[in-house]
Amino acid sequence: MPKLTKSVPKYRKHSSGEARVTLNGRDYLLGPWNSKTSIREYDRIVAEYLASGRSPSFGIEADAYTVAMLIRDYFRFCRSYYGTGKTSEYVRIVPAVKPLRDLYADHDAVSFGPTGYKAVRQVMIEAGLSRQGINSRMKKVVRAFKWAASEGKIPAAVFDMLKLIPSLKAGRTTAPDTEPVTPVDDDVVEATVKSLSPIVSDMVMLQRLLGCRPGEVCNLTPASFDRSDDVWVATLTEHKTKHHGHTRKLFVGPKAQAIILPYLDRDNDVPLFRPCEAVAIRRQRDAAKRTTPLSCGNCSGRRSGGFRRGNYRKSPGDAYTTESYRRAIHNACDKAFPAPAPLGQLPRESDRARKRRLSASQLEQLAKWQSDHRWGPNRLRHARGTEVRKTFGLEEAQVTLGHRKADVTQIYAQRDETLGKHVAREAG
Repeated sequence: MPKLTKSVPKYRKHSSGEARVTLNGRDYLLGPWNSKTSIREYDRIVAEYLASGRSPSFGIEADAYTVAMLIRDYFRFCRSYYGTGKTSEYVRIVPAVKPLRDLYADHDAVSFGPTGYKAVRQVMIEAGLSRQGINSRMKKVVRAFKWAASEGKIPAAVFDMLKLIPSLKAGRTTAPDTEPVTPVDDDVVEATVKSLSPIVSDMVMLQRLLGCRPGEVCNLTPASFDRSDDVWVATLTEHKTKHHGHTRKLFVGPKAQAIILPYLDRDNDVPLFRPCEAVAIRRQRDAAKRTTPLSCGNCSGRRSGGFRRGNYRKSPGDAYTTESYRRAIHNACDKAFPAPAPLGQLPRESDRARKRRLSASQLEQLAKWQSDHRWGPNRLRHARGTEVRKTFGLEEAQVTLGHRKADVTQIYAQRDETLGKHVAREAG
């Protein structure tokens, strides 16, 4: 029988003559049947149950509340609060709490303390995760206990104890450090753009000029722009810090306007940059280069520019995601900076066939080559922030990148080494 998710638990009469309500298989006696006291108590208990999101652990005493119950309830909250998209916070939380679930699922949540915290962290260290990644995941673990304490499921003292534990420090742990994200050189961008489709190429150049996040350039629509002034202002309805009540605006100058103009001939709510249009352009280009008669080959019986249905796992979408945008750039990097023989692809060889051809050690060399010669769209944001800070100053870079605090901007906009060299040259 399916679980009811919308009905309200009924006010019923117990065999003792008292009123009762049953929640999660447990009876709550409310007082004399049909009395005002019992009705008020019924309203209170049902309101608390609904406020818990119909939690299966509602009514369980703190001493009987296990870590597995906490994780299950927290996942229910995260799915409704963050969503379950590929880039949602929920997707990051699931692997973060997995070691906690594996080690302490059957233990009482109230007994989880510093020893358990360090045991979970040690599992991550032994798994080879980076120091920064471990610290980020442990913050998510502590956040789960914070949520449980805020819901009254465990004493607040449990969270207060966990938040006192210091994070891993550089040089004081065996966990490796990750390399900082650095700006991508314009020469590298120019070489990569040549291997990109025209639409993704425009996305790259626009992001380089605006300093926006990858998701922000993917979500731009004609309705985003106020074109009443010489500098356009794009107000984004969806952005990373929206849930904090922040407003994100992009300031579009003449160079960026020239990129955007050809994409404004569409409905206001349609994304500027669409994968389906990029695929259509590529098919038209391939059809123009075709030398085989249309009556022959894969397009036999189809119009020029057609394709076999089996060639694509799914149809191209109406909007780029941060993942598809990044993947397009990585594929272009592989073309712009091909791996040397024998690691590189042979003519007419698929990537899957190449992986079957290479040995295990060669696959490791290929992965290292691709890691060194690929760059992600976030590095365009770092490049723009560094350029603006160098030319105009930190406050201007802060406004361009959309940060509320300047210390965050300093992470994205690296200090210009030439300033330090100038001081050393003059006064050192």
